[in-house]
Amino acid sequence: MPRLVQAVMRPWRLVRSTWRRSIQLRVITATLALSVVVVSLLGITLARQITDGLLQAQAKAAVADAAAGIDTAQGQLDAAVEQEPGTLSQVLRQVAEDAAARGTTGTDPLYEVVLLGSVRSSSFSSGPTYTSVPDDLRDQVVTEPRVFRTYTLIEYPDRQNVPGLVVGGQVIDPTGGEYELYYLFPLTEQQQTIDVVLTALATAGVLLVLLLGALAWLVARQVVTPVRLAARIAERFSAGRLSERMAVRGRDDLARLALSFNQMAASLQHQIGQLEELSRMQQQFVSDVSHELRTPLTTVRMAADVLYESRDDFDPVVQRSVELLQAQLDRFEALLTDLLEISRFDAGAAVLNAERHDVRDIVYKVIDSAAPLAADKGGQLIADVPVEPCVAEVDARRVERVVRNLVVNAIEHGEGRDVRVRIAVDEHAVAVAVRDYGVGLKPGESSLVFHRFWRADPARARTTGGTGLGLSISLEDARLHGGWLQAWGDPGEGSQFRLTLPRSAGDELRSSPLALVPDDAGDAATQANGVGGAYRRLDTPEQPGTAEHPSSPEVTRHG
Repeated sequence: MPRLVQAVMRPWRLVRSTWRRSIQLRVITATLALSVVVVSLLGITLARQITDGLLQAQAKAAVADAAAGIDTAQGQLDAAVEQEPGTLSQVLRQVAEDAAARGTTGTDPLYEVVLLGSVRSSSFSSGPTYTSVPDDLRDQVVTEPRVFRTYTLIEYPDRQNVPGLVVGGQVIDPTGGEYELYYLFPLTEQQQTIDVVLTALATAGVLLVLLLGALAWLVARQVVTPVRLAARIAERFSAGRLSERMAVRGRDDLARLALSFNQMAASLQHQIGQLEELSRMQQQFVSDVSHELRTPLTTVRMAADVLYESRDDFDPVVQRSVELLQAQLDRFEALLTDLLEISRFDAGAAVLNAERHDVRDIVYKVIDSAAPLAADKGGQLIADVPVEPCVAEVDARRVERVVRNLVVNAIEHGEGRDVRVRIAVDEHAVAVAVRDYGVGLKPGESSLVFHRFWRADPARARTTGGTGLGLSISLEDARLHGGWLQAWGDPGEGSQFRLTLPRSAGDELRSSPLALVPDDAGDAATQANGVGGAYRRLDTPEQPGTAEHPSSPEVTRHG
């Protein structure tokens, strides 16, 4: 049933999508609908007026002929009975035949005659069946001695029925017997005329609707074509083809629209050019300054190294100053390195050297180097990795830098608690999640953490010598791989950063093997942040036993 419903709904969705996208289709459909309504009402009105005119004229003539025929028949009855008593049935039949004979002027009779009495022997018909006379009309004729008429279908026993007009009245013999005399006027010619008129009206209506539809299509096309052209040029403009312009023809409103669009495009091109030039100059400035600072930094580094090696010969105050100088020189050198890397990303000069690597080895390398820092903070690094290899085409240097930044940040903001690193892999992607249980992130900060030099708490000191550019560089490294770097956090619940990379370089990511919201987060935190529909939760069961790494007693690995 779901497949059947989808198959039935697919055409409707296609039509609805086309309806929403095409203003030309909506204009033409609305015009055709209104045209059909107007033409239908006009056709019905004209057909009714023409039909009423034809039938009323025929009805007046028929009533006059029938009334005269009924008077003549009544006179014949009176005269015939006075001359030949006892021959009433023959006289009635003769009266009806004479009445029918007066209506025969050619091959087709002008009217038919039906005489109805109380018994079948006194009834007569010139051709139609007796049932051609409606019962309602007979009731009226019997009730009141005057002429009545109605439209009916004249039925013949041996040929096709035809529409007609029945006019009838009473005739009375001298003995007081009442008879019904009806004149049936075929309306074949009038029906043919009405059919011709209706056919002409229908044909004219269809042609008029088609003409109005063609006019609506032509007008809508003249209006929509420049709009579509403007949309295509805007798409090309947004794709970087800033020299695209609309053709200006004439002096109407559409020409003014094209002219205004071109002026706007020229203004945007000029402003974008200025911004690109300013950005290029800024990037060049950062790159030049970073390079130029290398020479004095090297000289200062040499002098600082000499002082640092001889620090034991100085008094305690000078010794402390030399140590601070050495630490800040290390940080300054790291800042220059990060600025150079950022300038490469800004200039689009970053290159991805992707090779097949087991991501577990990269994570283990980072954990081994960061374990002493975690021990100084009073916590542990817990690695939860799968048993099977997590091989992907990645740039090992850049992935190691990303994981190192995430782990060091988790240690720094983990308030001395354990930091958990998880790895998961599926057919299309590999993911690394770093979970801490520290201060967490406030609502809205999950995207701000990737801004350059951003801090959740400006008064918080950097105890690990960070430059404030680590997460920005990590985000660019993830994007260079075609991957994701996302953050989740909640005050009091800690935070989790997830790196998702495609297993094959150049593939497009659609989901991650790890959930962004950790399993141990509270229900309120899960509801507040949510897990996207594109992600599926992967629960990696922990093995009951743990194996400690021999070179780092503070690292616990599961899997």
